[in-house]
Amino acid sequence: MKAVLLGSGELGKEVAIELARLGVDVVAVDRYAGAPAMHVTPFHKIIDMTDADAIRYLLIEEEPDLVIPEIEAIATSVLVDLERDFPVVPSARAVHLTMNREGIRRLVAEELQLPTSPYCFVDSPEEMREAARSIGLPCVVKPVMSSSGKGQSVLRDMNQVDEAWRYALEGARGKSVRCIVEGFVNFDAEITLLTVQHSGGITFFDPIYHLQIDGDYAESWMDLPGETIEQAQDLAQKVVKALGGWGLFGVELFLVGDEVIFSEVSPRPHDTGLVTMAAGDISEFAAHARAVLGIPVPPPQRFPQAVASVPIKVRGKGRPILTGLDEACRVDSSVQVRDFGKPYVDGERRIAVVVARGASSEDARRLAHRAASKIDVMLVD
Repeated sequence: MKAVLLGSGELGKEVAIELARLGVDVVAVDRYAGAPAMHVTPFHKIIDMTDADAIRYLLIEEEPDLVIPEIEAIATSVLVDLERDFPVVPSARAVHLTMNREGIRRLVAEELQLPTSPYCFVDSPEEMREAARSIGLPCVVKPVMSSSGKGQSVLRDMNQVDEAWRYALEGARGKSVRCIVEGFVNFDAEITLLTVQHSGGITFFDPIYHLQIDGDYAESWMDLPGETIEQAQDLAQKVVKALGGWGLFGVELFLVGDEVIFSEVSPRPHDTGLVTMAAGDISEFAAHARAVLGIPVPPPQRFPQAVASVPIKVRGKGRPILTGLDEACRVDSSVQVRDFGKPYVDGERRIAVVVARGASSEDARRLAHRAASKIDVMLVD
């Protein structure tokens, strides 16, 4: 069996490893050479994945049994057109809808009528100003098409509208000039509920709590389900069933008292889910690989300890080299450091992750942060 992996970053790398363990030939595709997933498979291609014709030619040439999108910056319309000949997982519809915040928000709030924050879609600073007045301050501004918090800001004053609009357009993916203005949710916690839709039904991981800085994941930890878990699972199940297909979905939710509010969903492994690599007998990547191949996914069996993850980030330009791994691993026997193997950095990027286990989530988080503090990153030409 052959699978084309559209996107070969750190998450795609782990998916490629798990697919290879199940006997799948993986063609790692990305826009640059030496992407992380290209390190673990001999088959790779370099194309502009926002170019529909480039994707079309690639799939016709490779004739894969499965097409697995692992990033959002893809010309998803061509996947919808070609899905009859080249099956897309979880589904072309899921990938297409979730690439655009407007598509997924309208599905969840208007079709499924599930709870979300109040929102408006806007196409100009004037419309943004009116939406902010209607929703109220503070509110959150995001491009309808972006990832990893790019272009996202919190609007606290009407004088910030023009700057928020400019920043959103700078962070937008493609040529989109449309934004979403969302009501600010004063949540008690923000979680990712990894939800696997597979041939045997639906399986949930334990909730992953996480902190974000500027819309990007900065820390995550897995904890035991709370009182709202049934409500969260019910909401997540309705969303993934509506999207359709087999695979793992990262459903992001806000917990506000005893209420669960939908935030976003990704039809692929989630960055906060890197913590699952040390959490139990099956990671999110192994679950995704099994699901897309039609293999049932049993409920993950947790290790007895709590687990946490901290990404290692660097800002600048050059080839990243990590030092201090020995010191990091001496912090605790549970510490693992995963170097993503990114060949080059231009701007701010995640280049590795530290995971650790502890007697409690607080203990695991403390150990992960302590280990991460031992690691230094040099950028060389």
